[in-house]
Amino acid sequence: MTKSPEGEHPVKAFGWAATDTSGHLSPFNFSRRETGDEDVRFKVLYCGICHSDLHSIKNEWGISTYPMVPGHEIVGEVTEVGSKVEKVKVGDKVGVGCMVGACHSCDNCVDNLENHCPKMLLTYNSIYTDGTITYGGYSDHMIANERYIIKFPDNMPLDAGAPLLCAGITVYSPLKYFGLAEPGKHVGIVGLGGLGHVAVKFAKAFGAKVTVISTSPSKKNEALEHLGADLFLVSRDPDQMQAAVGTMDAIIDTVSAVHPILPLISLLKSHGKLVMVGAPEKPLELPVFSLIMGRKTVAGSGIGGMKETQEMIDFAAKHNIKADIEVISMDYVNTAMERLAKADVRYRFVIDIGNTLAATKP
Repeated sequence: MTKSPEGEHPVKAFGWAATDTSGHLSPFNFSRRETGDEDVRFKVLYCGICHSDLHSIKNEWGISTYPMVPGHEIVGEVTEVGSKVEKVKVGDKVGVGCMVGACHSCDNCVDNLENHCPKMLLTYNSIYTDGTITYGGYSDHMIANERYIIKFPDNMPLDAGAPLLCAGITVYSPLKYFGLAEPGKHVGIVGLGGLGHVAVKFAKAFGAKVTVISTSPSKKNEALEHLGADLFLVSRDPDQMQAAVGTMDAIIDTVSAVHPILPLISLLKSHGKLVMVGAPEKPLELPVFSLIMGRKTVAGSGIGGMKETQEMIDFAAKHNIKADIEVISMDYVNTAMERLAKADVRYRFVIDIGNTLAATKP
């Protein structure tokens, strides 16, 4: 078992960590800080596995720090609150998403866009304000400033709601920002994975006409019958793609693998927008002429700020939107990562931390 340096913090913690670029996860003893005046501590019950976790544990983006406890789709039950905490109380169901800190004084923070703050701190793989490494949700408990705590609605299941803290806000935010959260828009969703299947649900709840664009013909029935998409395009079928040229107001591209975007740009109407929310590890080719013809836009979008994330989870609860998940035990996590690398999951792994983590402790 790997141990973190002694004396970092007084509160003992236990989880699973990657210690090198192999990405192999194993039991890990570490520590978290005491509960400050504005802090919320909670017992972790579930934690989703994001594709970002897979990239990070293998250092595929070149920014990883080890040892690393991944996980930023974290939900559980409040066990302790600081003296100045007003948002939640002991016993409440809460979550923490992708960030745990920011400067709180720049224009972005003032505008509730902490996710764009130059000093934004990631839930894991960042250096916290006290100089220690941030550790994520593959662990027995979590602590965060109350600003970064999301209160879960009573009717939102914790396991199927956990992925919304990353996957959900990642697709909700661009739908809102780019004017797609209104009836009558035609929205394409590229990729029917962890992000894509949730994007379909949000877009439909906003009243959009939704076309799923996929390389896999086998996903057609799933997209149309289960998720409620209106149309399905096989991106490798030239006839299908040609028939759809110039029909979409916007496309949300959720694919994290390298892929051509020229065929997608051709599907857009004039002034249409291709919004990238997946993060391939290598650059994509950007055919500028295709943007000039029709004044089209290629944009990027990530998570939202904390105010918007709370808005998203409340909207999801109201419209019965949740992730399609496969719940796994903690000791299955390395196998799950291998399956995730092959897109062998429908559509999000969620670790049952509360019931299975303790059994892995030596």
